[in-house]
Amino acid sequence: MAKDAIGFALSALNRLAGSELLDRLGMRQGAERLAYRLTKSGFQVITTTARAFKSKGNPDKPQRLHAPGETTDLFDLGITEEQQMIRDSVRAFADDVLREGAEEADAAQRTGDEIQAQARELGLNFFAVPEALGGAAAERSTVTSMLVAEELARGDMGQAVAILAPMGVANALTRWGSALQQDKYLTPFAGEEPPLASIALCEPRPLFDPKQPRTSATRDGDFWVLNGEKSLVPLAAEAELFLVAAATDDGPAVFIVEGGSEGLTAGEDPSMGIRASAQRPLYLKNVRVPADNRLGSDDFDYQAFVDLGTLAWCALAVGTAQAVLDYVIPYVNERQAFGEPISHRQAVAFMVADIAIELEAMRMLTYRAACRAEQGKTFQRETHLARTLVKEKAMQIGTDGVQLLGGHGFTHEYPVERWYRDLRAIGVAFGGLHL
Repeated sequence: MAKDAIGFALSALNRLAGSELLDRLGMRQGAERLAYRLTKSGFQVITTTARAFKSKGNPDKPQRLHAPGETTDLFDLGITEEQQMIRDSVRAFADDVLREGAEEADAAQRTGDEIQAQARELGLNFFAVPEALGGAAAERSTVTSMLVAEELARGDMGQAVAILAPMGVANALTRWGSALQQDKYLTPFAGEEPPLASIALCEPRPLFDPKQPRTSATRDGDFWVLNGEKSLVPLAAEAELFLVAAATDDGPAVFIVEGGSEGLTAGEDPSMGIRASAQRPLYLKNVRVPADNRLGSDDFDYQAFVDLGTLAWCALAVGTAQAVLDYVIPYVNERQAFGEPISHRQAVAFMVADIAIELEAMRMLTYRAACRAEQGKTFQRETHLARTLVKEKAMQIGTDGVQLLGGHGFTHEYPVERWYRDLRAIGVAFGGLHL
């Protein structure tokens, strides 16, 4: 089958329908959780690398994806048939796989290998890699990535983060990586076993500003030496490749760091929410990386790097908030009190209406910023507006979801308490993913 978007979408639907992995999912979850627990070693572990990244030659120039066609100052809320097919296949996967395994993944604090394998069957990693490098991407599509993130989060935000983290690294390498960096690190993402990868941006300090990282990078001959601490890094103990933000003498920069590098360790500090993403602290102590591993060159835009990651978090929040709304509407219509559904009470009806209204506002601001990013326009202001609204309203939607279920909302038996914990992450998350 040709490596185009429609082909991958149809192939994904066929594979999901006939996959035997779905039948075995229930039998494997317990074993995966047990294996994860047994392999923990104290409070720090050496990060893992499962492959040796090698350049295949001396490519002449990096491959870039360009904005799609002619654009105007207006933004179009319609999506193409191709995008709808991708969205439908991702939604089916989120409903049938992620939603079903969400509680176990949250308890295990990781996304199982089998879930990651099924996510790869969708072929999403191919959409981050240009056709010239073996992928399926012909043009830059921030909107498509946003739709994928939103649909995955409807199933489970924690597992969605774990699935999207490698795509974020691939997208960043496609957008800014040099020819050598793409040849060595990006081409494996178009293979049958793409590497686990993650972006390390956040740091554990109050009022963290991503434009002023305290992690430092000092030039030492043909190497950069990195020192510092990162927090909330998805797949920190499992990733084979990291993009690490650090301060240099000429401003913040991003460095490609291979998992297993000497001086690179992952800590043990379970987060309150999005636990299935296996977020941990990442410690860098005199980690030496080649000078060529500084991401990009003169065209690298650190602010855009941060903003695109922030947009991904906004899309995840929209998807999770949609899951809350979809759950509470039938609940309040079916739950009886004083001889009638509780939705007949104005206080309940107004709360549900407020969730729907704020959710649409979140979605519109996020879509607008993503559309401008896709068109190659400035989108920093729009991203800031989207995040400002989303971090407040998403947390409120999580709170209201728990409130509408009353005592039920405070128990593990119902998913709203997990969505509440997940949505709280939006208030502290910057970057870390990439559209």
